[in-house]
Amino acid sequence: MVKAKIAFVCTECGSEYGQWQGQCGSCKAWNTLSQINLGSNSSPAAKADFRQRSGYAGQNTGVQNLSEINLESMPRLSTSIGELDRVLGGGLVPGSVVLIGGNPGAGKSTLLLQVMCLLSSLEKGGLYVTGEESLQQVGMRSRRLKLPQDNLKMLAETNVELICKAAQTIEPAFIVVDSIQVMHSVDVSSAPGSVSQVRESAAFLIQYAKQTNTVLFLVGHVTKEGNLAGPKVLEHMIDCFIMLEGGSDTKYRVVRGQKNRFGAANELGVFAMTELGLKEVKNPSAIFLSRADEESAGSLVMVLWEGTRPLLVEIQALVDETQLGNPRRVTVGLDQNRLAMLLAVLHRHGGIYMADQDVFVNVVGGVKVLETSADLALILAVVSSFRDKALPRDLIVFGEIGLAGEIRPVPGGQERLAEAAKHGFTRAIVPKANTPKLPIPGIEVVGVAKIDQALEAL
Repeated sequence: MVKAKIAFVCTECGSEYGQWQGQCGSCKAWNTLSQINLGSNSSPAAKADFRQRSGYAGQNTGVQNLSEINLESMPRLSTSIGELDRVLGGGLVPGSVVLIGGNPGAGKSTLLLQVMCLLSSLEKGGLYVTGEESLQQVGMRSRRLKLPQDNLKMLAETNVELICKAAQTIEPAFIVVDSIQVMHSVDVSSAPGSVSQVRESAAFLIQYAKQTNTVLFLVGHVTKEGNLAGPKVLEHMIDCFIMLEGGSDTKYRVVRGQKNRFGAANELGVFAMTELGLKEVKNPSAIFLSRADEESAGSLVMVLWEGTRPLLVEIQALVDETQLGNPRRVTVGLDQNRLAMLLAVLHRHGGIYMADQDVFVNVVGGVKVLETSADLALILAVVSSFRDKALPRDLIVFGEIGLAGEIRPVPGGQERLAEAAKHGFTRAIVPKANTPKLPIPGIEVVGVAKIDQALEAL
């Protein structure tokens, strides 16, 4: 009999050691090493049995030329939800692993239940594994959402070995595991949710998905800081990582792609939470442009580039005389450090002093701005509030600001202007390098090269 190999893994940072020791050498934590078995299924007979039962036996594992690889056998599968297909890069790839995270109550389970009920009409159907809820709770939700329930298989289990055994029996084309933080493997002695358990459980499920060309959805929890809970290696193991953003204070949910091996990253999909679940919003710019009827100081519309499309979003600024020793710089949806830097550039190259003013900036709709094209709109909105002068409602602005006060061009300038013209905007202040060579019908474009030129253009 082959002796089982063991290792000791730190439950805090995931470091591995050949023998037990009191303190982890990586994170310096005490009494955090737990024993795991590495050789329980590592014998040749066990591997051959697993490959035969999973349908992996007989595949060609030899070396091939890149030009000889057949891609026709791996078509993309649509989820029947256009916004989700956009974030995934055009649909699902057989054998891919998708990790979806989000705050509690954001709608992760609801979205995946909708997807699985729509995909269950296919030939092989799907398997929904719930580890946090009972089957009755999931059934009540599906009836409330009026979803088709005939072909979707359900399983309440937290043992990954038993989950894969059940999957080998029914051979589903899609599997949802909700959630990976409550799964456990018998080879790991630590509690579910620990670093070692999450890593080993995910590795076991991913191995089954890759060997059987099964699409695997994993639901992940997030920490108080909004990051994915568990080991960082989990994000490296999967193919696609998407975050479902939004809370109970708004009915809109934003699905953002953080990582995608089969498409563009930072792609954005917008949904609305209704009584019948999450409904896709096909024109996101319309919901983010629900402005007040009267003009107000500090309000301005900017054009962001999210994934493969432009997005019009309103930015609001409020400047008020500070009552404290240190002026406050508060941002919602923007980087606070970038706001402080832009205010310094405004003082140095624009001649506007705000060291004695509190500055508050908000991106309407809960959108998080991750690119620098919002710099110019941010500065002009702050100046508008500081001067208490409203900006024209038909004005659109985008551009990056450098430390020398120059206005730098941004990618996709033509597409941004075309999107603004489609929504009725007639004036635009953009970087000089983004000025179109041919005029765009319905919109007047003003190109600026310095921050003082932008202020004069107002």
